[in-house]
Amino acid sequence: MLIIGAKGFAKDVLGILHENNELNHLVFYDDLNTDTEDKLFGEFPIINSMEAARQYLLNVDNRFSIGIGNPNLRGKMYHKFIALGGVLTATISQKIDVGHYDVNIGEGCNILAGVKISNSVEIGMGTMIYYDSLINHDVVIGKFVEISPGAIILGHCKVGNFTHIGSGAVILPGVVVGNYVTIAAGAVVTKNTPHHTLTAGVPAIIKKKNYYFQH
Repeated sequence: MLIIGAKGFAKDVLGILHENNELNHLVFYDDLNTDTEDKLFGEFPIINSMEAARQYLLNVDNRFSIGIGNPNLRGKMYHKFIALGGVLTATISQKIDVGHYDVNIGEGCNILAGVKISNSVEIGMGTMIYYDSLINHDVVIGKFVEISPGAIILGHCKVGNFTHIGSGAVILPGVVVGNYVTIAAGAVVTKNTPHHTLTAGVPAIIKKKNYYFQH
């Protein structure tokens, strides 16, 4: 498998792959940082050109996962590596608790240890869910969402595409969160949140508009 990124969240993805014994032919991709070594932890090769990535995906393993946290960058990397012939692939810890009924986890999600997902939950492709987050029943989460550690999304909520939910934030039952929204760490969201906004506080209020590039 090829992991996009070689720092930060990519190391968390490595932890999942180590846990799942999926280290065979594992490589990382980083064309931005000039201070990286040739190998991550002296073991896993880091490639730094799109041509090298293309050759790997065509000749070694066509699977890739996104080891970058930013929702907008995750979407961009998805399109770039799909165009190279890659197949977006999930990395999911074995140490999560998932409901037995009506749970749909999209392709390419990254889900870390301690996450709890209830029944009747839909999670869009490319979404990342950090340690110890809780997703309650009847929740729909869009694509390329970033859910930070300890976030709580309660029943019947909907979360739009390319949204970032900060650490320890709580979204109360029935709330609809739009696309390209940033919810600050520790916020308690009590009412619907429109697209392209940053919201913070207890209870959360809109602080400013988010002008993310829209896919």
